[in-house]
Order: sequence, then structure tokens, then C-alpha cells
Amino acid sequence: MNHYLNTPFNLTNRSALVTGGSRGLGLEMARILAQAGADVAICSRNRSEIEATATKLAAETGARVEALVADVAKRPEAEQLAKDAIARLGKVDIFISNAGWNVPQAVDKIIDKDWDSLMELNVTSSMVLSRALAPGMMQRRWGRMIYISSIMALASTPDRVAYSTTKAALHGMVKANALHLGPHGITVNCIAPGPFATEMPMSILSKEQQDKLAGRTCLNRWGQPVELAPGALLLASDAGRYITGSVLLIDGGAMARMW
Repeated sequence: MNHYLNTPFNLTNRSALVTGGSRGLGLEMARILAQAGADVAICSRNRSEIEATATKLAAETGARVEALVADVAKRPEAEQLAKDAIARLGKVDIFISNAGWNVPQAVDKIIDKDWDSLMELNVTSSMVLSRALAPGMMQRRWGRMIYISSIMALASTPDRVAYSTTKAALHGMVKANALHLGPHGITVNCIAPGPFATEMPMSILSKEQQDKLAGRTCLNRWGQPVELAPGALLLASDAGRYITGSVLLIDGGAMARMW
């Protein structure tokens, strides 16, 4: 059922591709787009997981949900993903680049293969997929590109050199792409999440570190993935048609604290 019918958030007749869509933030963003009426393709490297997620999401929302398999850190697979999404959905109006990971290492400890793999996954995949999907959006004169960054693009810790670098790079990509694609009716934005209780931070951080991050927010808690999804819907829909080249902080007020 489309809960957003007759509102600026209605995505009927729109189609979306969400990378990293099998769980966490990606799943919740895919869910809200489907609830708003969009056809949705979700992608991950794990075939059984993404197919099960797509089946469940379609049953929950009544929307068309396609499961696609790709490792977007590999450029040929990212390029093929764009082709597959267009073939399955007919077009891609909304692209959410959510796939990403973090390997905590300080500058004197960073391993080349980890640096390279994070660059390919966190940055290059966004460029490759944007490059592949932009021509269709330009031809139709409507499109939305949303890159998932992090508050660690704006502030960091001593052992997040690669992660912070990759996420900050997305902010530059957003500005350049917004300038180029804006005259063609396409908006390009970032969402910078703060501490959200997803697999990545929960698997990397100790309980002490988790509690410390929660205490940095104004709300004294971690966010739940469902709490980020409405921001993605705003940027993906006509409700956000005058928002472009921007970074939307959804961080529970973490960046409001000086000390």
C-alpha cells in the first residue's frame, strides 16, 4: 500500500537502485521507497540473502522488488549492475549508493590493500554507478542520486584515516555532480549518518566505544536504521526537489557537541 499517495513524497512510476540493500540502512531506505510506490532493486554480494530480503520486502510493501547480485568494489561488476538494474526495472530514476565498509587503521599502520579496497568500495563504486546511470536520467530530465557518507567525513578519530578520507571524498563528488547534472533535472546529495546501530559499527567497536559515541549525541543513544529512512525519502522524492549539492546530517545531534 502506498502511504504517500497524493503527497510530494509519492514515488509511483519511479524506480530505484539501492546498493548494500540487504540489511541495515540500505534495507530501511529500500523499504521506505517501496512504501512510497517505487519499484526497487536491491543489491548485495550474497545471492541467498538478497533474494530472501527482496521476497520479504515485496510481500511487506506490495511493491516490485528485484534482487541483484554484485560486488560493487569491482568496477566491471558495478558497471554490469547498472545494466542489470535498467534491464529489470526499465529505468533507474533514483540511485542510493549505500554499500561501504570501514577498516580502522592509523596512518602509520594502514595496509595498501585495505586502503585500495575501501577506496574502490566507498568512493569509486559511487562514481562508476553514477556514470552509468546519469545518461538515462539526463535523457528523462529527472533523477536523484544519494550517496551515504558519514559524520566521520567531518570529524574523525586517529585510526579512521581511510574511512574518513573516502567519506569526505563523497562530499566533493556530490558538489561536482550536482553542478553538472542540475540543469538536467537531477539532484545529487549526501546523507551523513551519525551513530546508527548497524552491523559495521557494532562489529568493530567495543562496548565502551559504543557507549562513548551514544553519549556524544544530543539524544544519548544510537539511532535505529528506520530513523534514517525518511531523510532518504525526502531527497529521493519531489518533496526535496530544491535540495541539491547538500550534505544532510542525520546524527542525533552528535556534531552539535564541541567537546
